[in-house]
Amino acid sequence: MGSGGRLQWAAVSVAVVLLAVWYRQPADRLDAVLESLLRAERLTAAPEVTADRPAPRVAVGYGGCMDLFARALSVLDDGQCQVRPAHHGFLKDRRQLQQTFLYFFQHGAAAERYISDGSLFAELVALARKAPDARYEVGGNAPVMAARFAREGCSVLLGSGRYAGQHVPERVEVVGPQTPQPDIHLILEYAANTQWCRQATTRANRFIIHSDVANPTLSALEDFGEALKKFDPDMLVVSGLQMMDNFPFKEGARRQRLELLRQQLVSQQSRTKIHFEMASFTDTQLLTEMLELVTPYVDSMGMNEQELPNLQSMLLYGNVSLVSDANPRVAGVLDQMRDVMRALGDVTPGAGSGRRPLTRLHVHTLAFQAIMTRRDSIWKNSMSAAARASLTAHRHICGTKQVDTRKARLIMDDSFSVSSEPGSRRVPFDPSRPVSCWTEGQYEMCVAPVLVCTEVYQTAGGGDNISSAGLVPQILG
Repeated sequence: MGSGGRLQWAAVSVAVVLLAVWYRQPADRLDAVLESLLRAERLTAAPEVTADRPAPRVAVGYGGCMDLFARALSVLDDGQCQVRPAHHGFLKDRRQLQQTFLYFFQHGAAAERYISDGSLFAELVALARKAPDARYEVGGNAPVMAARFAREGCSVLLGSGRYAGQHVPERVEVVGPQTPQPDIHLILEYAANTQWCRQATTRANRFIIHSDVANPTLSALEDFGEALKKFDPDMLVVSGLQMMDNFPFKEGARRQRLELLRQQLVSQQSRTKIHFEMASFTDTQLLTEMLELVTPYVDSMGMNEQELPNLQSMLLYGNVSLVSDANPRVAGVLDQMRDVMRALGDVTPGAGSGRRPLTRLHVHTLAFQAIMTRRDSIWKNSMSAAARASLTAHRHICGTKQVDTRKARLIMDDSFSVSSEPGSRRVPFDPSRPVSCWTEGQYEMCVAPVLVCTEVYQTAGGGDNISSAGLVPQILG
């Protein structure tokens, strides 16, 4: 071979090496982030349960269901596609269902709505059962969170309806009324870049519809309350209240149920920490009642990027925010968290009132986890909690126990501002120390990137699993 040929092959070899290095750099970065997150997660591995150190006791209410998963377009696409995006607080007919689905679909935002027409809901369920890849799983915020707490090593009391064939983990005790069959929630899922009705979504998500009978009334409330006295939990988790949203209660009936819930919260010992898991709400009156009867009595709250601005809007302006940025920047989220913490954390517990200042706030987004705690509170291990929440996000969405960086990507910025205020400090992203924590006066802030799953198994239940996993390191203390 002549010198020219050797030079050509040398050039090709160098190009191949450079190309391999170029492709490998992102993979090396993901591997470094994963290893660092795993190290942080292991800092608070659940200790071995002994007589002197029993498992943390967590009580979770209220309600439950069976989730029927189906591809959204298999249920909604009748070939007509003649609707425009429009919002409805609850759904009366198929057209309103399509309009409201499209309203959130175009933003890639999750939402949940009640269907008042039981016959229509039954038709949709029958249609979903025939869809490709349709499947049933245990659903409802409380059962999903209870299962996660059990997997994390906790002893769990679940306030939910009981029915034949109910599957719960070994560590979970179920209390509540016996029902012939559970309510069904229809989980309409779609992948990123799905197109429908001249709209395309940028991220995978879901639209949940239901026509529940038992869950909106918190039917397990009384049985759960009696069991709490004996169970003596370290933490009580309130969830599932969005089932009340736009449900046709008789006059005053909803407030009566929320008042009973308030009494249950007030009756807990001060050492029992109370966490409230937010969800999708549109009924301003319900949110007003919750801000009066629920949030003043909890220590901790968890929510996603849609629920945070909705809560902030209610606290500051008295109205709901129907849809927000599906991929918000870190600075904006942190500012909203500060607003919520100021509004709900500035509470002086009165003698016998049961009121509690909010001392912990966890917001989970597609790109990152953010946890804000008061430094003089019991909530410790925030860095490890943020890491565990981040890893749980990938594991749940991908449907795997192990994180595979070949099925992951980072969409969080290479650096972020701690606030949207001009001149705010920027925090650079360091793959070897991906969880950034700092203090601001009486608060500690921690932000962790998510290794976003690129081969989605399911999105429903993500927030419940993420919030539960993030709580465990902080109740271990």
